[in-house]
Amino acid sequence: MKAVLQKIIAMSGYSSRRQAEELIRNGLVSLNGQLAFLGDSADPQKDIIEINGKTIASLPQPIYIKFNKPLGYVCTNRYFKNEKNIFDLVDINERLFVVGRLDKDSRGLLLLTNDGDLTQKLCHPKFEHEKVYEVKVAGEIANPNAIINKLKTGIDIGEGDGLVKAKEAKYLQNGIFIITLSEGKKRQIRRMLGWLNLNVIDLKRISLASLRLGNLKEGAWEELTSEELKMIKEI
Repeated sequence: MKAVLQKIIAMSGYSSRRQAEELIRNGLVSLNGQLAFLGDSADPQKDIIEINGKTIASLPQPIYIKFNKPLGYVCTNRYFKNEKNIFDLVDINERLFVVGRLDKDSRGLLLLTNDGDLTQKLCHPKFEHEKVYEVKVAGEIANPNAIINKLKTGIDIGEGDGLVKAKEAKYLQNGIFIITLSEGKKRQIRRMLGWLNLNVIDLKRISLASLRLGNLKEGAWEELTSEELKMIKEI
């Protein structure tokens, strides 16, 4: 079945769809020995697609994994000495993209996939997919309503990021907040709460777009169910 070149390249796991478009624009992609152009279509089972003179691998089976990231692990395809990597815990012989990266000091739900097209759709800021976090802060919370109001109206966290806000926020008990974001600046929740003189001692993502962490154990992963896959693709 034919598809546009950039989609085939993204589905091969070589790059995201946007990066594939740039490769084509820069004249680095050929189709059956001829220079490829944006808008070209191909049959990945019949046509020869090359990038920088190297044939891309045949399309792998699509992989969609829900993963519960533990503390202390980094979310990257690059390996660094003395750092624990989430891919040490995922026994898959495929290059996977990380959707919804979490910093080393945070834990919870990630989506891992070789579907570059879906990755771009879920990661691009313009789509504003919701992410929900369970956040525990140190100390007594004297006035949770004031904190919630500030989180929702916005806080200037500086460093060029300007005013950011939570889409929703609520207080449970014992220093635990549930915070929903539809944007994603670097360490946004920690910086917002830090501005309010609150120290985050635990941050766990419990929801990403239509996916829910549920009862998945920390450090464990599982393939998306057919219902989860349908919902994530319909976003």
